[in-house]
Amino acid sequence: MSFKTMRIMEVCGTHTMSIFRHGLRSALPKNIKLISGPGCPVCVTSQGEIDLAIKVSEKEGVIIATYGDMVRVPGSNGSLADRRAQGAEVEVVLSAAQCLDLAKDNPDRTVVFLAVGFETTAPATAATVIQAKRDGIDNLSVLCFHKRVPPALELLASTPNCAIDGLLLPGHVAVILGHEPFRFLPEGHGIPSVIAGFSAGEILSALMELLRQIKAKSPALESRYASVVRPDGNRTAMALMDQVFEHTTSNWRGLGPIDGSGLKLSEDYRSMDCLARFDLKAEEAPEPDGCICGRILSGQKEPGDCPLFGRRCTPVTPVGPCMVSGEGTCSAWYRYGRKGEL
Repeated sequence: MSFKTMRIMEVCGTHTMSIFRHGLRSALPKNIKLISGPGCPVCVTSQGEIDLAIKVSEKEGVIIATYGDMVRVPGSNGSLADRRAQGAEVEVVLSAAQCLDLAKDNPDRTVVFLAVGFETTAPATAATVIQAKRDGIDNLSVLCFHKRVPPALELLASTPNCAIDGLLLPGHVAVILGHEPFRFLPEGHGIPSVIAGFSAGEILSALMELLRQIKAKSPALESRYASVVRPDGNRTAMALMDQVFEHTTSNWRGLGPIDGSGLKLSEDYRSMDCLARFDLKAEEAPEPDGCICGRILSGQKEPGDCPLFGRRCTPVTPVGPCMVSGEGTCSAWYRYGRKGEL
């Protein structure tokens, strides 16, 4: 007897890594196909944005502060790691707040925080911006590439012939946003959607609920991460974002420009906007030759479909960001999926 193939997209990069780490793919029936979505913030940062960060690092008197994965993401002409080897000041930070001390310790330099991430990390950036203004730290700027998850899911769900049967929704983002921003998925597009935690048990519980909804043809929004995610989210974190940011169009690798999917500093904090300070803007830039990261992030392709995967593109010599990031799909496939599990 043959069964219909059910395509379930895990949106979060941490889910991708957990699924591989626990060997869940091999435990599922063959007709349940897990596909990765645009849930790795480093990966969805566009090539033009990477190029812009590298351009900023070339300016005299600038210190780039960034999370570790961003240092190795290849731009059109090298990476921030390459620029650092050539003499640029590129500092890896573990939190946005570290940029405050970095700016205080270097009053004659402009510290530029490369702010990437979804709603999970944006509140920390907002709190840092507020504190910098309160303390009169005027040599700290933010190169803001924060992105909002719901508009990207809206785009995917609205794609003609959308081949997604269910969505494993990101638990970390839901901690901030709560339930309501995702309700449009089952109610507006008929896609079963479950907020999931990150342990093997939590992921399997969410998958079971998705399969129940698919079989019953009763799409709904459910949470299997109730111990952490409140229905109304984290109001304090959302208030910080509302105070500091405005919604703007953002360019996603693999998805293109999406209205309202980005965050930029509001007028009250515009003096800390790196783009305004240096009169810059991100330009369009093609992905590296042969790299299909964009199509992997939109669920159209898998890493094994890429002619570069495991050959010219490895964690040591990455061609695209999906092989660089600890949450990248290609990185997960390379680390956990090369012995027949896929």
